[in-house]
Amino acid sequence: MNSYPPELLVQLAPVMFVAGLDAQTPQSSTNAPATPSTQQPPRPDAFQLLSMRLRDALVSQRKVAIWQPEKSKTFQVVLVDKDVPFPPRKMLRPDDPQYSASHSPLSPLTPTSPLYPDGVIAPIWIRKHTTLVPSVFVMFTRIYESPPLQAGQTEREREVEEKRRDTELSAEIAQRKKSTNERGLKLTVVLMASRRMLDDPTLDGRLTYIRRQSGLDPRAALFVLSPVSPTEIGDFVRSLQDALWEPALEYYTNHSKRVRRKRNRHSQATSYQLPLSPMASAGIARPLRPEGWTVRYEYKMACFAEFRGEDQVALKHYQDAYSTLIIMFGSTAILPPRTKRWAEAKVLADCINVKIVKLYLYNNEHSLALSHQNSHMRKFADFSRGWGIGEETFEFWSWLARQHRVFAELLEQGTRSSLKIPTAYPTPTLSAAALAVQSLEASQIGLEAMRVLGLNPNQALQHPGFYYYMAARCTERRRERFLAVLETEVDGQQTNSPGFANERKVDHLAIVLELYTRAYELFKKWSPQNSQNPGRLTLWIAYRIAQTYYDSGKFDMAVRFFERIAKTYRRESWESLLHPLLSQWYACAQQLGDMELSVKLLIEMLAYGATASADDPDVLQDDLLAVLQSTVPSVTEEPLVVDLSESKSILDASVVFWDHEIDVGEQARFQILLSSQPNVSLSSIPFTQLAIHFSTQAPPLIIKHHQPDPDVDVPTVQRFDLGAVVVAPAPAEPAEIEAELQWGAGSTIVFTGSVSSALPMHISVSKLVFTIKVNSWWIEVPIVPETTRLENALVAPRWLCSVDPPRFIPIRREDHSSVRVRHRPHQVEVAISHEGPAYIGEEFPIEINITNQDDRELEVVLDVLLQPTEIDEAVNHVAMDDQRSTSLLKAVACGVLAPGVSVLKKLYLANTGAPGERVIDISVQSHSTAQPPTSPVSPTTPASATAPSLVDRSETLRTLAVPTVLPIEVEHAVTYRRPTKPQPGLADLMTFEGSQKDEAAAVEAVVTSIVSVVATSGLVVENVVLHRKNTEVAEVMDCSVDQDDFSGEWLAGDEFGDKCRISVIPNAEHPDASIPGPGEYEVTWRRLLRDGSHGSLSTTRFPLPQLLPPSDGLIALLDAPTTARLHVPISLRLTVRNRHPTRTATPTVQIEPDTMDAFVIAGLRHGRMPVLLPGQEDALTWNLIPVQCGLVRVPRVKVLDRRSAVQLAGASAGGGATESEQAEGDDVEVVDVRWDGRPQRVLDEEGAEVQIVKGHDAYVLVSSAWVDKGIGIVGPRKKSLQVMRA
Repeated sequence: MNSYPPELLVQLAPVMFVAGLDAQTPQSSTNAPATPSTQQPPRPDAFQLLSMRLRDALVSQRKVAIWQPEKSKTFQVVLVDKDVPFPPRKMLRPDDPQYSASHSPLSPLTPTSPLYPDGVIAPIWIRKHTTLVPSVFVMFTRIYESPPLQAGQTEREREVEEKRRDTELSAEIAQRKKSTNERGLKLTVVLMASRRMLDDPTLDGRLTYIRRQSGLDPRAALFVLSPVSPTEIGDFVRSLQDALWEPALEYYTNHSKRVRRKRNRHSQATSYQLPLSPMASAGIARPLRPEGWTVRYEYKMACFAEFRGEDQVALKHYQDAYSTLIIMFGSTAILPPRTKRWAEAKVLADCINVKIVKLYLYNNEHSLALSHQNSHMRKFADFSRGWGIGEETFEFWSWLARQHRVFAELLEQGTRSSLKIPTAYPTPTLSAAALAVQSLEASQIGLEAMRVLGLNPNQALQHPGFYYYMAARCTERRRERFLAVLETEVDGQQTNSPGFANERKVDHLAIVLELYTRAYELFKKWSPQNSQNPGRLTLWIAYRIAQTYYDSGKFDMAVRFFERIAKTYRRESWESLLHPLLSQWYACAQQLGDMELSVKLLIEMLAYGATASADDPDVLQDDLLAVLQSTVPSVTEEPLVVDLSESKSILDASVVFWDHEIDVGEQARFQILLSSQPNVSLSSIPFTQLAIHFSTQAPPLIIKHHQPDPDVDVPTVQRFDLGAVVVAPAPAEPAEIEAELQWGAGSTIVFTGSVSSALPMHISVSKLVFTIKVNSWWIEVPIVPETTRLENALVAPRWLCSVDPPRFIPIRREDHSSVRVRHRPHQVEVAISHEGPAYIGEEFPIEINITNQDDRELEVVLDVLLQPTEIDEAVNHVAMDDQRSTSLLKAVACGVLAPGVSVLKKLYLANTGAPGERVIDISVQSHSTAQPPTSPVSPTTPASATAPSLVDRSETLRTLAVPTVLPIEVEHAVTYRRPTKPQPGLADLMTFEGSQKDEAAAVEAVVTSIVSVVATSGLVVENVVLHRKNTEVAEVMDCSVDQDDFSGEWLAGDEFGDKCRISVIPNAEHPDASIPGPGEYEVTWRRLLRDGSHGSLSTTRFPLPQLLPPSDGLIALLDAPTTARLHVPISLRLTVRNRHPTRTATPTVQIEPDTMDAFVIAGLRHGRMPVLLPGQEDALTWNLIPVQCGLVRVPRVKVLDRRSAVQLAGASAGGGATESEQAEGDDVEVVDVRWDGRPQRVLDEEGAEVQIVKGHDAYVLVSSAWVDKGIGIVGPRKKSLQVMRA
């Protein structure tokens, strides 16, 4: 920004003049002068120290700068003398009669003004308001302090002296007040006094006198300050500025109003002047046109608004001034080109543009700022073409470079402060806290950052480095135009450009280098933080810096940059950028006289084909030969190695093996294809030999150059046979072969051969080393063959099958560049047999038969892996020999097998849990017992990363899926019976003892188990046993399996049953809790094999089912005999039992006789039983005399619970129930104890137990007396029971 006046660019702020802070002298000295021997450095006076601190505090409040967006109440402080004069407002004195018609010394209407007659504005006007005229004036001074009373001095004399001193001070302040009033300035006086003076009671009166006599304002015009600490001084300075801020703004507001009135008067003028032609008006002083006055007044109002801190108002006036300036530039009659006023207006337009752009950036309106900057450059570029200063002139590019540089410097100053440049990079993933903060700080910056995505880069605000780069490019164009003009002058043509003489003094390359360097630093600073490599444009700028160094003749600096840039270009294969870089790098090496570097660069240029063409393919090799033949290397004892590993090879090398895998001792055919670039000829390069290095320890294969006829052209495709190459055991001496090592443009040489090894290994071609020897030059060029993966290659590898005509076969195999040598696979046969499926609970045998079908003696080991299963509660294991594991049997020895010998191993699989499939992996590993052949390689070779193991080992894998099923299935059916023996009464003390069982709650569970054989092969059952596990709440009473014998052969589908009686006591506290079965069945069995033999002994266990007996409430148990004799009385017993835990019962019993009854009843016909408490029972007995033979029904007994009827009777007394409801009760189930049997507890949807109430008719078989005397015509009793049950 040094190209423009700083007054037109700096940020304007209210100006404060501060006077009286120069060095203070003490009022009096009462001490005698010290002698030279006792002199000490004088200590600073307290008021001198106060003045110094005040100066530092005031001056440091605000510095003059271009970028200052902060809106704080701080002044631009200028230190002046107390009697500093102000510049006159007009040329005449106020007492002159022509004063009202006169103008300012800087007005275009004043003949002595630098703007007379047609100037718009001058930087001196800004300088006047920033350094010569303040908005407020602050004067620091000492108030007189009387010394202590001396001898003979009275208080009256002291008061008179203070009065005289205060009058003098008031006169001084009044004089200063008069000058400030003439300019409309605020005057503030700060009286410095000691702390002792602050406690003086006369101080207030003296201050009032001074203010009145001097005419100071009553508000913010008089302060008193004593020597204080630096912290308190800072507080005082801030309070002083706060108090004077409003008067300062009022001062600039009055100026704006005055200028606005002038502008309005000028705009209302109707006079019109005919525009004169610039040619006709040459030498005639023309007054400033109305457009110029508009620009002048708008610019002044913009400056005063900027003084006040009103950025939006200032922006509006700057835009109006700029728009009017554009109108003036559009007419050559108003602003003739290449004149003084034209140059001044052009500078003013550029500075106003900077102001507008800066104010846009203050408000974070980045798009508007960039748009205005681009519009300014575009408009004035169009104007320049009309003025004859277009793109063909250096003046145009000089001005354009200046605009880019000013914009870059403005952005750079802004980014150092508070400006945020919107980024176009994708935003990284943020945490939840960062997202919350970002949402709170969402502003126009974020919106513009999103708006930038997807836009043209020219329409998005970039960081400052980009505009420095643009300025450097424009400066390069400026230099090109200047050199073109300079050439025309050398040729004798006269140059008419007025700035040509000054342009000669400009060091263009230094400016370009400065701009590129600054751009390079900023591009590195603004590059993404997670980027490992510099950006493309950053490297391009570094390349431009190197070019500038080259043009400046600083070849060593250019070489440093070329080295750094070429690394990235080589790694990322930017050939189009490498070609010119290598050419200029080679030119620098020539200028520096570095022959080794020149040779390396020439070989690399041959590899890339830089500066070569199809019309002249020999240009690069001719340059290389010229260097080799005309120069001498610095070192001749060692070869110069040209490492092209990071760049492109001088020849495209590819290695193809026909087979990807061979056995030991077999030949693997291979081809090495070496091709030159299509536009580069290597026919004159003196290659003396080619060394082919394999990836083994074998010595390289040497190919010597031999050319039988030098005059014969190099064919397009050549083939040379290398013969059979043995890499292991490695030969003692390297083999040498002769071949023609010459390549024309786009030619190919194919070396064919075969390779073999007596040891297993990976074989590939590690590198190819070309040797060039010319005079004293010894150069080696190593080439690494291409190993590009097939999916990343543009052209598939090729195999030459015919030379004339050339035909190639594409190789689609991925591992084409190497071959693996392996041992001959072992011929091992593995046969697996078993009799599936396997049964749960048995050790299932699996036979593994291993046979050596090879001609070698093999040592065999066996691994067995049992795969984990997802079956619930499945615990499986495998066993073989003395090993047993749930997962892996490792290295089961099978011994050494001679050829044709077999070994049989038996594997046992044990399964538990649920049925399903079990998977077994079997690995048979074999290795030869013969010793491997010896090799002269180093002992560490087998342990290297590339050499495989030399052990002749092979592996055979088998996977076996064994289905597993249950051999036996069981089904349980449970019924529950109530006890019939009398229950203990409530008064029995034994009932309440804790160790006594609750016999009253005990029920009898009858478990019927049906065992089914589901094994497909059949089983041999040896024993069935019930193992009792009795507890306090469940006890096995008897079981039929104890007397039955179930041993024998059982086939699939066979079944056998068992009945078990269990005494169960329900849990009174947790009635819903089930009771575990008190035992389990154990079935011992063997598999029935196909040959009739039996398998191993196995055991299957079935636990008794969970018991959940149902509960009872009020129940009636009817006990009747099964048989009776005619006319012989029998007893019918009814027991009513209350098993409800909390409710009493009021039962009634009623016999319902029928005319068809076959009995005569003796007993209670209808009656009420005693009230039954919970857990209590009562019994009734009737005598029945049969009067009819046959299966006859017992009279029906009906039991009702009157408890609910009693409750309803109480409710009816209050009118809440009917008579029918009172007479009824709840039916009580009457159960015949002979057929008592209930399923387990059943719950409804709400969790309550479902009570099943059914009516039962009891039957008795009545026989006559002669039936019992031996005539059995009725049949078996069991038969009658079955009929009765039906």
